[in-house]
Amino acid sequence: MSRRSLAALELAFYFFLYSPLVSSYTWSFTSTPQQCANLSLQITGSGSPPYNILIIPYGPTPLPNNTEVRTMVYQPFSGDSTSTSFQLKFPATSQFVAVVSDSTGFGSGGTSVAASVMSSSDSSCFNPNQTVAPDFPFNIYPTNQVVQCTATRLWWNPDQVEGTPSFQGVIPGGQSFSIPQGTITQVSNEGTGFSWVPSVREGSTLIVVAGDDRGLGSGGSGVYTVSQGIYPNSSCLTDTSPSSTLGSPAGGLYPTNASGAETTGTTGSKTNVGAIVGGVIGGLAAVVILALAGFYFIRRRTATVESKERPVDLLHGDPDDQDPEPAEGHYYRPEPFLATEPTDASSAYAHEDARSTVMSSSRYGTSDRRESGVTSFDMRSATPDYEMGMVGGTTIPSGSRKSGMPRVLRPVNIIQHDDGGAASEAAEGEGEGEPETVELPPAYTNIQKTT
Repeated sequence: MSRRSLAALELAFYFFLYSPLVSSYTWSFTSTPQQCANLSLQITGSGSPPYNILIIPYGPTPLPNNTEVRTMVYQPFSGDSTSTSFQLKFPATSQFVAVVSDSTGFGSGGTSVAASVMSSSDSSCFNPNQTVAPDFPFNIYPTNQVVQCTATRLWWNPDQVEGTPSFQGVIPGGQSFSIPQGTITQVSNEGTGFSWVPSVREGSTLIVVAGDDRGLGSGGSGVYTVSQGIYPNSSCLTDTSPSSTLGSPAGGLYPTNASGAETTGTTGSKTNVGAIVGGVIGGLAAVVILALAGFYFIRRRTATVESKERPVDLLHGDPDDQDPEPAEGHYYRPEPFLATEPTDASSAYAHEDARSTVMSSSRYGTSDRRESGVTSFDMRSATPDYEMGMVGGTTIPSGSRKSGMPRVLRPVNIIQHDDGGAASEAAEGEGEGEPETVELPPAYTNIQKTT
């Protein structure tokens, strides 16, 4: 569980234990809130009369074209009476928040959560086509935001108020309080107002209510969610700082949605212990489940990353394989080279290569024999093509390569010359003293085709 959740539970438990010491009375609705019907409530306990109730419109209007017909209702009790009743001029399915106070201060009796107005057959208490407005508007700076422990300016137009305005803070289902008024100043483009440091915990829903000598709520209200700000600051907070609490809201039983579902409110000092214990156990179980799920996904992600980062060894293979023979043997085992048997075509090309080598050598003086024919070598077919020339004194036509005659070869003698000087003594001792003649088989190139 996060530190913030623990702090909220701690604070809720604190207010739950000590709320009887702070407020010695409770209140509850004695009738169901209905459109244009009378709403009644009853005070229980020993408060400090006179009492009063403030009804604050909450949420959007349900009427077409966004027509707002709800106004703030400030209803004082008569004398020391502990009960009151008044007409609720709100349309069906709309919502409101109720705050009860006595002479000790604003919100001393507690604040309800958002209550829903049920339908009825009477709709004569408001005009669905006419929007209402408060007696004077107020403004807040920074615009439309309240930041925990950060200075906020509340200001108004002095020409529209009667007397000196007052401001209240209302937290639905939590604490309500009077906003302390600081030194009133004049600021260009911000009218008349004062600076206020909200000591309200971030995340709380806060309704700012404005009033003047005409009564609480005459200046309307604004709903804000207290934020932490860019630079969080909690220096102004104390154990009694207002916030939304998890305790039972004030007001007893009343509908909180259009279907008529009711909230479990405070009717004296009775509390729903089973619901609180069940909620705590359910929250702890959810935290444990989330922690286990997070641990599982982290382990799975770590295993995936490790498997991706392991290098691939193409020679050694997978180290997990239980192969008794090393993988290197498959790639480095020596194998003999096996040459294929020579064919007739390969032998013919070999004779032709030897012939070309000897002919080339004779051009540079290694032999005094002249070429007896002119040949051209076709690289595409790797076979010699003979043009017109003399081979052994015989003229061979260029078209003879198309006949069925065998390949034309000529005899070649390889003679070792001693132009470089006499052979060394070692060489003379080893040989016969005469040059060696290498004889090649006859080519049979001069055999004429018989007719």
